[in-house]
Amino acid sequence: MSKETVLITGASAGIGLALAEEFAANGHPLVLVARSAGKLKEIAADLRERRGVACEWIAADLSQPQAPQQLYDETVRRGLSVGILVNNAGVLWEGEFDSIALENHLGLVQVNIAAPTALAHLFLKPMLERRAGRILNIASTSAFNPVPSLATYAASKAYLMSWSEALALETRGRGVTVTAVCPGFTETAMIAPEGRKPMTLPLVPNLTPQQVARESYEACMAGRALRVNGLMNRLAIEGLRHQPFWLRRELVGLMEKWGI
Repeated sequence: MSKETVLITGASAGIGLALAEEFAANGHPLVLVARSAGKLKEIAADLRERRGVACEWIAADLSQPQAPQQLYDETVRRGLSVGILVNNAGVLWEGEFDSIALENHLGLVQVNIAAPTALAHLFLKPMLERRAGRILNIASTSAFNPVPSLATYAASKAYLMSWSEALALETRGRGVTVTAVCPGFTETAMIAPEGRKPMTLPLVPNLTPQQVARESYEACMAGRALRVNGLMNRLAIEGLRHQPFWLRRELVGLMEKWGI
């Protein structure tokens, strides 16, 4: 049987690159999306050679409001039928809210919220018409609690998780599944900018992009609405979810204050 074509945003590094590798290993044709045309071209050529799958690429900057529509139009122009949309591209700014430039907050909202929303709206319609398709949204364990110094980022992931679960209910029985996955800290450049020590949580080992990609692929193909990546992350989230919200908020605040 032919496999669905997968469009992955933020596919040039980190979790996005690992997802491209995972889907390719399972025989899926790919459409890779990121800002760097040169890097995408190299990755696409490598995956074609090693994995034997069709692999196209489209350079797009999702921080620009018009980018989702332009990206969709380009897939139509090329005659590509996207069966799985993976909203992976994301931005993180760490620091107290008032110390981060307003343009950075708004750029984060554009990439983490507006772009996935627009892309899902564009690609979902033909999926529903075919009564076949999947959407995979990469959220975060930060979605479950407010996180000082990551306030806007955590809020954007909370939106992504809640929105995904609502779409999963709306599309039930219509041939389309929507999955949100929630990795904890993962060993990528996002959590260790400029060579700094990676962010960590006590007793919770950081994940690798490959671990996240493997679990995410399985959850997507199984049509699960929500998946927290990593056993220790699942245990931590379950423990927090049974606490009063005020206590969860204060615990997260103390962890940030004490640098743990």
